[in-house]
This record gives sequence, C-alpha cells and structure tokens, in this order.
Amino acid sequence: MSETIRKPAVLVTGANGEMGHGLIDALAEIGNYSIIALDVRPIDESMKPKCSDVIVGDILETRLLERMQSEYEVHSIYHLAALLSTRAEFTPEAAHRVNVEGTLNLLKLAIEQSRWHGQPVKFMFPSSIAVYGLPSKEVKKKAGKVKESDWNYPATMYGVNKLYCEHLGRYYEKHYRQLASDNAGSGVDFRSIRFPGLISAVTVPSGGTSDYAPEMLHAAAQGKAYSCFVREDVRIPFMAMPDAITALLKLHDAPKNNLSTNVYNIGSFSPSAGRIFEIVKKEFPNAEIRFSPDDKRQAIVDTWPEDVDDSVARNDWDWRPEFDEARAFNEYLIPVIRKRYA
Repeated sequence: MSETIRKPAVLVTGANGEMGHGLIDALAEIGNYSIIALDVRPIDESMKPKCSDVIVGDILETRLLERMQSEYEVHSIYHLAALLSTRAEFTPEAAHRVNVEGTLNLLKLAIEQSRWHGQPVKFMFPSSIAVYGLPSKEVKKKAGKVKESDWNYPATMYGVNKLYCEHLGRYYEKHYRQLASDNAGSGVDFRSIRFPGLISAVTVPSGGTSDYAPEMLHAAAQGKAYSCFVREDVRIPFMAMPDAITALLKLHDAPKNNLSTNVYNIGSFSPSAGRIFEIVKKEFPNAEIRFSPDDKRQAIVDTWPEDVDDSVARNDWDWRPEFDEARAFNEYLIPVIRKRYA
C-alpha cells in the first residue's frame, strides 16, 4: 500500500474482473478520483498506472479491511467482487461467504468511513437478473418484461446471495440499529443495479451462466469450435459492457432525492441464443458452433426473464442504453474482438 495516509478515494473490489476493467478505465478517464483497486488476484499490469493503490487481498480478510480503514478516506465503494453463478453452484457455501459475508464486511467499512469523514459513503452494488426465478418456460414467456418486485424467487445460490444483499444494503441505509438509543443512521447510501447478461469485447468471460453469448463470440474470433450450453430459442436480456459502466456511474452521480428505490432493473436488448448464433455466423462464416444444451445450466437460464421493465430507472435517473443489438455487435463487440485476436 502507499504511504500516503487518508486519501479521498473510490474503492473498487473485484477490480480484475470484466466489469472492474471497464470501470477503472472510466474512473481514470474522468480523473476526479483516487482509485484503490482490490482483488484476490494480481491486477493486470495495464491497469496499475490508472490506480492510486493496488491491493491483492480477500474481502473476507477483516485485518486487511481494518488496515484500509486506517489508511484511506473512502467516499464511494463499487463492490464488484463476487463468486459467479456457475462456480457458486459447485461451492454454495463458499459463494455465501464471498457474496454475503464479504458484502457485510464492506458495508461495515462504509459505516466506519462515513463516521470518520462525516459524509455518506455511496455503496454501488451490481446485482443480477439471477434474483428472478420464474417457475416454467410458459410463465416466462407470458411474463414479458419483469418488474423489480416480480418473481423474486431465485433458483441459484448466486441469485439468493444477490437478493439478500439487496435487502442487506437497504437495511443498512434505512434501518441500521434502529432501536439503539444512540442511533444516528449508518451513513451508507446504497444503490444497486440488477444487470442483465453482460458482454465484453475486452475481457474473456469468467463463469457466468449467461456467458454463452460472449463465449460464442470469442471462440468464433479465435477459430475455435464452441458448444453452446443452451437451446436456440432461449431468450434473456443482454447488455454491452460500456453501457453497464455508464449505468453504474450515472446512478452513482444521481441526486439522492431523485431516487425512489435502492434497486433498479436496466435493460438493453434481448436476443435468443439462435439470433446471437446468426449474427456471429454472418461475421465469422467459418465458425464452428453447435447447440448442445446442458440440462442443468439450461434449467437455470429458463428461470430468468426474457426481458426486464426498466421504466423506474428511466424515470428516476434518466437511464438510456447507448448500444441496442445492432450497435452492440456492429460497433463494439465484433470490431474490438476481431482486433483482439487478429
């Protein structure tokens, strides 16, 4: 860690992941932030110059967080670290520790930071469409665009963890120690986005159950055969990674009195797996892609909505995706991925 004490800073956990890369790039470009990057793995060398400090460590290490408490002045936390959906199903207890206990540790850090510098700490929490659990393909088709309050019956440990942490964040902001005689609030300003499947051209997918879309693209660009683990007719909402980063920053900067809730859906486009296949084959005619559904992973995807209703985000903080399906593939994903593997 740097010897500089108590720098006003933004903490990014899970900094070495897909979203972490994009977020740090954006924060560095804005230039108003001292960025602390935290990840269990050493961060990519290309990212280090954009950060004030880079910490290799675990959000479950309370001693590490105590040291951070004494060394930094954190005004915003972007808590991206998580054990993703596919891995979480193999190790649900470990997923609970990382996804829930890790979030709790960071909420406590936010409270202490707010007490120290006297301002609310914004706690940005990426949630997921995995919080939804529709009971059948027929219900999923009939449900159409799902609202935040609908079908909150997750079928995965990852979804359970995310839904619980949404409630945890809401509690810490609105009801923390509500019966204590010295209760003065927590100082946590909790803001969460339920992201759809995210597709990045810059980083390789790493264990999400929605990753069949980016995996298809990256494999085709490398000339590798790919076996898609869902049916052709499956639909869930997707989003280009730049829009996800824009949404996080936009919600972070939104005036608090504009926000009617702590948790927001956002959407962009919702193609079937077959439609993604068509787009990829058009651009990479020699791509070897076949559909070989994995019944268990397929069953998980079937519990997620075909699309989401993001009208509350549009009304509260003027959410608008920049990348629809055509722009996402033609202007971002395909050209950048082509260049990556050229």
